[in-house]
Amino acid sequence: MIASIALRRIWLYAVAITVALFLVLPILIIIPMSFSDSEFLTFPPPGWSLRWYQQYFSSAEWHRATAISLQVAVATTVLSVSCGTIAAYGLHLGRSRFAARLVGIILLPAVIPAVLIAVGVFVFYSRIGLNNTLAGLVLAHTALALPFVILLIGAGMRQFDWNLDLAARNLGANRMQAFDDVIFPQVKFSIIAAALIAFLTSFDEVVVSIFISSGERATLTKKMFSSLRDETDPVIAAIASLLILLSIVVMAAAQLAPRAAGRSRRDVSSPIDRGASAG
Repeated sequence: MIASIALRRIWLYAVAITVALFLVLPILIIIPMSFSDSEFLTFPPPGWSLRWYQQYFSSAEWHRATAISLQVAVATTVLSVSCGTIAAYGLHLGRSRFAARLVGIILLPAVIPAVLIAVGVFVFYSRIGLNNTLAGLVLAHTALALPFVILLIGAGMRQFDWNLDLAARNLGANRMQAFDDVIFPQVKFSIIAAALIAFLTSFDEVVVSIFISSGERATLTKKMFSSLRDETDPVIAAIASLLILLSIVVMAAAQLAPRAAGRSRRDVSSPIDRGASAG
């Protein structure tokens, strides 16, 4: 019996490792290609060089595209986290069927194919003059990031003891004061995680950006796509490697935020527990 259980576990581990390698290896191939001295994207590299990293850091065009992506990502993070926090708070308080249906509507951008969203946004923006503008990019990226923000913050709020909010309001605090003084300190790590995911969602987004940005308003991912289509420039491998590193750092920080929230809750409750045990 024990041997059969161990065999099943080994089989599951083997499948998990195979799937992980299938997903990760194509990405990891990009990293050695970024250090190639070849004029073309080749693997394995015939030689090693830092020339493509140097070209990226010395190119004004790549700097402009990176700056556009950073501006849009920061603005998207601020807007999506602000709106998402309010929405998650309101949806948590609303227990009606309408609130449940509204959650489904909000989550639609996460399940609809990105190309359909991009076409719809392009047609809509062409009527109101928002194509190829920073405001248009921020609004479109915010719509894509909001579902993840609401899910993460909503998950943090579901773990919150709402009796504390009720106690604060019974003591005279309004909802805004109760949120600032009681709720926010307990869900701030979920908000931080949501902000990191929103930033990464915007910075890595490519499909919508291809449709609604161009020229001096082109994002980094849009310029990478254009360069890959027109020139097959190996500098793309260097940029992709930097984006992979950025994604790893952001995702690691987003994973650590909920753990920090758990430790914070334990630290807050531990004096109460000690007092109860002493009594």
